[in-house]
Amino acid sequence: MATLKDIGISAAINLSSAFMFLLAFAVLRLQPFNDRVYFPKWYLKGIRGSPTNSRSAVKKFVNLDTGTYIRFLNWMPAALHMPEPELIDHAGLDSTVFIRIYFLGVKIFAPITLLAFMVLVPINWTGKTLEAPAAKDLTFSDIDKLSISNVPLGSKRFWAHIGMSYVFSAWTCYSLYKEYMIIATMRLRFLASERRRPDQFTVLVRNVPPDMDESVSEHIEHFFCVNHPDHYLMHH
Repeated sequence: MATLKDIGISAAINLSSAFMFLLAFAVLRLQPFNDRVYFPKWYLKGIRGSPTNSRSAVKKFVNLDTGTYIRFLNWMPAALHMPEPELIDHAGLDSTVFIRIYFLGVKIFAPITLLAFMVLVPINWTGKTLEAPAAKDLTFSDIDKLSISNVPLGSKRFWAHIGMSYVFSAWTCYSLYKEYMIIATMRLRFLASERRRPDQFTVLVRNVPPDMDESVSEHIEHFFCVNHPDHYLMHH
């Protein structure tokens, strides 16, 4: 069974891995050859020039400004405190939704964790099943006393677990529903604010079945005129 030491080692490995990936991301985004990958919106707006145009061959591939490496995490608090309309304009809708997903995780799991420690942990800890004489041959640790395995068989304490499972599920579904509604509204507003382009109203049609009486072009036009007369304009 897992012990506090095992959990500590697992947490240390996960935190170290997360920090290493964050460090790799922070370093790679500073390199000139990745500039267009991490800042495409700035290039489209014409407010950022390519650092690979530098005369120095080394500076085309490696960022030699040590100050940027010292401040490599400054963008995180700035992004978290930036208003959403400004963040969408600055980094795009996908980045804004990505940040909202992280906040959604905190919004879902923080209340669940609090309720679990307030309701379920005391119920499990006081179950005393693992300390009973009948369980003397079982191998367990103090962590197992916090789990449902410490609740006696047939105990009414299981109703607390059933009730909390409904509460957790309801809260998760409600949070997801509200968040998806917000993101859907954000997406509609974003699309409505964009300049109209032909590709926004284009459908790619492939593998059109042959027709003995019509050409492929006539077949496509006939299909859309019959099934989508209010939306069809033309085809190429």
